[in-house]
Amino acid sequence: MTAAMIPVPHRVANRVTETHDAVTVCLEPVRDALPRSRPGQFMMLYAHGVGEVAISVSGDPSTSDGTTTHTIRAVGAVSRALHDTPPGAVLGVRGPFGTGWDLASVRGRDLVVVAGGLGLAPLRPVVLAALADRASYRHVVLVAGARTPREFLYRHQLNAWAWHEDIDVCRTVDVPGPGWAGGVGFVTEPLAALDLEPAGTTALLCGPEPMMRFCARTLQGRGVAARDIQVSLERNMKCGAGQCGHCQLGPLLVCRDGPVVTYDVAGPLLKVREL
Repeated sequence: MTAAMIPVPHRVANRVTETHDAVTVCLEPVRDALPRSRPGQFMMLYAHGVGEVAISVSGDPSTSDGTTTHTIRAVGAVSRALHDTPPGAVLGVRGPFGTGWDLASVRGRDLVVVAGGLGLAPLRPVVLAALADRASYRHVVLVAGARTPREFLYRHQLNAWAWHEDIDVCRTVDVPGPGWAGGVGFVTEPLAALDLEPAGTTALLCGPEPMMRFCARTLQGRGVAARDIQVSLERNMKCGAGQCGHCQLGPLLVCRDGPVVTYDVAGPLLKVREL
C-alpha cells in the first residue's frame, strides 16, 4: 500500500456552520502535514468506522501551517459523519489529489467565476488567490447562485467581497426571501448580461452539471472559446489515485485527469446521456 492510500490523522481545529446542512471545518495534522493543495484539488476525508469521501479544499491557498479547510454538506452517511464531527475529534485525510484550476493561464485576462450552490467551495480559493494577486488579472467577476438567500456559503465573506473594489459580485437565487435585494433566477441570466471581451476572458465553472452546461453554452454563444472555460467535474471517487476506476467518465479518470478540465474536453462527454 502506497503512502497516498493511508489516511493521515487530522484533528478538527475549528467548525463553522454555513447553512442548515453544511459546515466548514479546519483540520490540523496530528503529526506530519500533507503537501499543500492547489485551488481546485480535493482530499479524501475518512470518518472512522463509517467511510471515506472526496471533499474539495475550500480554504485560503496561501495557508502554510499544514491545516486544510473543507466545506462539507451532509448528503449521505459518510458526509453526515464528517459534518457532525466535533472540534477536537480526529479524522483521516489523504491527498491532495487531482488537477487544479489553471490560474497561470488567466494572468493578464478577465476572470469570470461562476458557482452554483456548493460549487462555491472549490472556487473560494480562486477568489482568495485572485484578490491576493490582483495585479495579475484584469476584470474579476464572481457570479454565485443558490436556491435561497440562506443557502449561500460564506455569507459574511460574500458580503465583504460585494463591497470590495477589486471584484464584482453578483448573487442570484431561485426563491427570494424577505428583504432580498439581489437577483432572482439562474446564474446564466447575469452571466449573459456581463460586459465581456470574449478573446480575453477565462471562465471557471463549478456546480451541478446542468448548470455548468448551460453556463458554458451561454459563454460560447458570446464568443468565449471552449478551451478558455474550465469546469470541475464530480464523479464517484473512491481511491483518489486513478486506480479503482469508479470515477471513469469516458476516457477520463476524474480523480486523476480532473476534477478540473477545460470545456473542449468536458463538453462532448457531458452531452452523452447517462455517461
